[in-house]
Amino acid sequence: MARAKKPEQAQDSQLWLNEAFDRQKQDYFENGALSYDERMGALNRLYKLFARKADDIARAMDEDFGGRSRHEALLAELFTTQAGISHIRKNLKNWMEPEKRSVNRIFFPASAKIMIQPLGVVGVIAPWNYPFYLAMMPLATAIAAGNRVMLKPSEITPRTAELMKELMGQIFLPEKVFVATGGPEVGSAFTKLPLDHLLFTGSTALGRVVMEQAAKNLTPVTLELGGKSPALVAPGADLSLAADHIAAGKFFNAGQTCVAPDFVLVQRADRDRFVEEIKSRLARFYSTIAHNPDYTAIVSQNHYQRLTGLVEDAKNKGANIIVINPAEENLDPEGKKIAPTLVLDPTDSMRISSEEIFGPILPIVEYETLDEAIRYINERPRPLALYVFSDDDKVVDTVLSRTVSGGACVNETILQVAQDDLPFGGVGESGMGAYHAKEGFLTFSHRKGVFVQPKLNAQFLLRPPYTKALERIIRFMVSKI
Repeated sequence: MARAKKPEQAQDSQLWLNEAFDRQKQDYFENGALSYDERMGALNRLYKLFARKADDIARAMDEDFGGRSRHEALLAELFTTQAGISHIRKNLKNWMEPEKRSVNRIFFPASAKIMIQPLGVVGVIAPWNYPFYLAMMPLATAIAAGNRVMLKPSEITPRTAELMKELMGQIFLPEKVFVATGGPEVGSAFTKLPLDHLLFTGSTALGRVVMEQAAKNLTPVTLELGGKSPALVAPGADLSLAADHIAAGKFFNAGQTCVAPDFVLVQRADRDRFVEEIKSRLARFYSTIAHNPDYTAIVSQNHYQRLTGLVEDAKNKGANIIVINPAEENLDPEGKKIAPTLVLDPTDSMRISSEEIFGPILPIVEYETLDEAIRYINERPRPLALYVFSDDDKVVDTVLSRTVSGGACVNETILQVAQDDLPFGGVGESGMGAYHAKEGFLTFSHRKGVFVQPKLNAQFLLRPPYTKALERIIRFMVSKI
């Protein structure tokens, strides 16, 4: 098969992508679903390749960000991907097995089952904040479900995108896995393909656009969006523990994490002590900022300017801004590093209260009662994650049962994503659908109901002309339901 033209050689991105899609679709029609052995072989190749190229992958992300913590990259991008693939390999055979279902006794001796089969050609549009993990994990899951995959990495992290394209080309034919690099015009064209399923990870605003474009082909979508995920420090909670875990989760990857705590709710009487606790943690985590390899830079100047604009807007509208910069360094804007910043006394008029932050800035909101805090959460769009800190099981149950979020953690932050046996997804404005775990396998699969009728059966009794005997049988069966 001829390889697809590069976008610069084609008349437009749509033509180029259509050609790649058509080849994948044709390959699926001609060769069918990937067998169990083929799927396992593909997963094994991915696993070994990533282990071998871990340093190159971390280096590419460091160059894209202009300073990406190597340890955070290895932990959050490589380890999580490897662990996810291992979980899939362990469970794949069981996931692929048909599921037996019962048959109404009037239809005996027939049987019924749910057959799990691939959808066909799955599209994945990946974001820039975790450019490797959020591309490779859905790709591996879609392959495990037996599909062909088309991947569009983010143009904001071009070195990582090009490296993933190179690596996938080493172990897959483009008829099986195709990586489409390029700018927004390629992304727009990608959403217009008549894919069998499309997974998009990104902002809520872009999610609306993607869903609108996909709807023109009735392409089902899984949207992994963001939103303003709250961390609720309940009355009587351990403030030291809460500060430690919130600081760790919020400022990992400099806050550029879709499930990072976006703001903290703290009881008014505890606020000042909580602020001191979190300042202490951050000073210990990051004694320096400018040249600290453990502290990640903001991915681009545009994002840097947006974040500094949020802080300036809050300051101008009366917020108390606390910058944690222990070495009192002069941070050059060219370095794109923003010191951990706390925003006290935020109000609804501030942009920081309505826009997803996606950076190392943490508003702290006061409340009086637990009911008030829960009401504050419920009056806002449903978040991708919710974090509750309390040692009181009744309080925890109250918060979890009275709020709706994509996922949640108790006395921890962000680690729900790393649990390979939990589904990951949003709700409402934070997304729809889920992947990871078996739910991810099913997202990229079709569950086909199959009814099997043996050659010898009694269904002739249900054929016209209908008799009084049949009516008596039906009445008897109805009475027994």
